[in-house]
Amino acid sequence: MFNVFTTFLLLGLYSFGGPAAHIGFFQRSFVQEKKWISDDDFTHAVALCQFLPGPASSQLGMYIGYKKAGYLGAVAAFVGFTLPSFALLTGLAIVSSSVTSNSVVDSLIIAAKLLAVIVVADALWGMAKKNLTTALTITVAVITAIWVYFSTGLLGQVLPICVAAAVGYALSFKTEVTLTNKLTTSIKPHLGILITFGVLLVGLPLLSPYNSGINLFNIFYQAGSFVFGGGHVVLPLLQPMMEGLVGESTFINAYASAQLVPGPMFTMASYLGASIDGIHPVLGSLIATIAVFLPGSLLLFAFIPAWKVLFEHQRLKQSITLVNACVVGLLASSFVSPIITSGVKTGLDAVAVVIGFIVFKYFKCPVWLLAILLFISQFIIMI
Repeated sequence: MFNVFTTFLLLGLYSFGGPAAHIGFFQRSFVQEKKWISDDDFTHAVALCQFLPGPASSQLGMYIGYKKAGYLGAVAAFVGFTLPSFALLTGLAIVSSSVTSNSVVDSLIIAAKLLAVIVVADALWGMAKKNLTTALTITVAVITAIWVYFSTGLLGQVLPICVAAAVGYALSFKTEVTLTNKLTTSIKPHLGILITFGVLLVGLPLLSPYNSGINLFNIFYQAGSFVFGGGHVVLPLLQPMMEGLVGESTFINAYASAQLVPGPMFTMASYLGASIDGIHPVLGSLIATIAVFLPGSLLLFAFIPAWKVLFEHQRLKQSITLVNACVVGLLASSFVSPIITSGVKTGLDAVAVVIGFIVFKYFKCPVWLLAILLFISQFIIMI
């Protein structure tokens, strides 16, 4: 188990680039080099993690740890891979809340917001090309974006996902009942895990008014339960739930900071948890981090024995197709507000975003280098 922890800790220290890059690192390390998992098993695991809500690369890491050393191996893989970004983002949140405003700090904040605009634009572009391939998926994305933009609260974010899944299931071809029976049979051994997920999903909102710690845990647990499409989609889900807890500037800085550190994007929760008043920053960070990763972890272990049946089920495939289109709409709405509205304030900001996007997208400029260039340009403008 210690070997699992140290291996994933090393990966967590240099795995920049988001979920797609993380999956590439894992494939090379655990399939080609260490041979902890077969190529076919790895491919199927990637498909399962993409199907479930939650952080796909972290779920994949836990799956590999589970195959190597059981449940303790899964925990070791998660802790090792997440620890570097958790520590860095918690530290950044603590430091940012204690420094006074000056030209350097202001330049960093503006650069971070511009970086967020560029990175989210790139993510939205890629997700749209991949998931909006038919008139139906484009329609779902547009309706979702409009709905979310004009709605408020968690229901406004979650309802489109539920409706998209239901419509996809209803529109797909009728499948054999035996597949559903196989799915039910394969899930039964892990039914307790699935029940735990559901009890927390329903029970935490009922308890959250009575304790600030439970309320914080509930916010991030709910967000982690409905995130399809990676860490970028945490943005539109968390935004309405965190009104009054952190400022919009802190929210955007959390996202931008998560781009600059290795490891999973979901650890932006660490930054946000550490930024909330009334709770120790480290404790807040720990609660938020555990809560946002827990739903995807529970669902992963509940469905591991059923993944073969899941991906033979045509109706579930169609549901996920429309859910993915819905996710693009969610991200598009979030891109307009608060990403653009808080990040692009002047004509020079708009020019910086356009140039930065071209350099990032077409010249493959690394995120860390783009962040430095944006900071230098903003600092020069301010002096």
